[in-house]
Amino acid sequence: MPKKGVNKRKIINDPVHGFIRLPSELIFDLLEHPVFQRLRRIKQLGLTYYVYPGATHTRFQHALGSVHLMTQAIAILKQKGVDISPEEEEGAYIAILLHDIGHGPFSHALEHSLIHGISHEDVSNLLMQKLNIDFNGKLDLAIQIFNNEYPKGFLHQLVSSQLDMDRMDYLKRDSFFTGVTEGNIGTDRIIKMLEVVDDKLAIEAKGIYSIEKFLIARRLMYWQVYYHKAVIASEFLLVKTLQRASHLALKGEKVFATPALSYFMEQLITKDKLDNFASEIIDRFLELDDTDILVSAKQWINCTDKTLRVLARGIVNRQLPKVDISKDPFEDSYVDEVRKNVSSIYYLNADELDYLVAVDTISNSAYSDKNDKINISFSDGCIKDIAEVSDVLNISYLNETIVKYYLCYPKDCGV
Repeated sequence: MPKKGVNKRKIINDPVHGFIRLPSELIFDLLEHPVFQRLRRIKQLGLTYYVYPGATHTRFQHALGSVHLMTQAIAILKQKGVDISPEEEEGAYIAILLHDIGHGPFSHALEHSLIHGISHEDVSNLLMQKLNIDFNGKLDLAIQIFNNEYPKGFLHQLVSSQLDMDRMDYLKRDSFFTGVTEGNIGTDRIIKMLEVVDDKLAIEAKGIYSIEKFLIARRLMYWQVYYHKAVIASEFLLVKTLQRASHLALKGEKVFATPALSYFMEQLITKDKLDNFASEIIDRFLELDDTDILVSAKQWINCTDKTLRVLARGIVNRQLPKVDISKDPFEDSYVDEVRKNVSSIYYLNADELDYLVAVDTISNSAYSDKNDKINISFSDGCIKDIAEVSDVLNISYLNETIVKYYLCYPKDCGV
């Protein structure tokens, strides 16, 4: 419940953006709510700190940074004459503050491993509905903006688009905490160039170069951070460890887990089940954070199942598998040889091998002009897609989705 008699106009010192002033008392009350406080216990980049030791920042920090950028964007747009009422302003702040509350442990790494067939955005929406009850309907407008159901579409674009406050914060924040300077973007310059044309966000023409840098930074961050070999390896381990533990639990075997994690391991939670038991499942989901996974993995090191032991040791002791990356698909004969080596060294059957060997793809595209374009506004009133007017980025480069193939397996089992 909202706190009374408390100074709610707090100023928070953020290492990325400096001093952040909370824009309203309602934002303070939401920030203090246990549903939001849980984000302090969920790392923004999962196990990326196994590669970049500084990358221990949380979803809580990211959400605050996104609100800060939203306050700047709203202020700029109002200065330029865009009609934004105080209610719409606060609705946009709430929507961006809560945009990630649906993330489970280790963020994207385990997104589909606990509740199958539903995204973190869908869970965020359910949690916003839950909070709206606690706050007596004060989140109605924010939920409309979040779901793109509000007439002023540019407000949703500020929350979710190819140039939203979410992306601007996570690129700058992830760059800062990993130390990968190529991802550092000029958020102040980009935000100052924002305007609204025909209910859509646009960038003044003199901001083109900042947008070019933003798109290049995004692509580089994917290859250098989000798709780093060791990050792929650690996330593979994390997913397979939980899958193996869940497999054993579903078979009726006794597997240690925290109470919150046991709930999701001992039954298959799908979208249909969520629709029927939303309140119970969401309450259990809110009990989960990174700690549940790590505490359980420490115990699995000594479990009776050999496969789970190997996987858990990899997580706890950072014994990461090897990752081969190729522009072309791996030959079946090569994959078979790797599987044969793993089987002979670890004495595993075919089903168990799937937990230690995986072939999959990663893909990266900096920009897509299919739906939500980044529009550039010129002084003569002309509006053009960034891909049409960029000096250094032609449309084929911007729209190109680069796909790479990877093979993941224990380091001592190569061919």
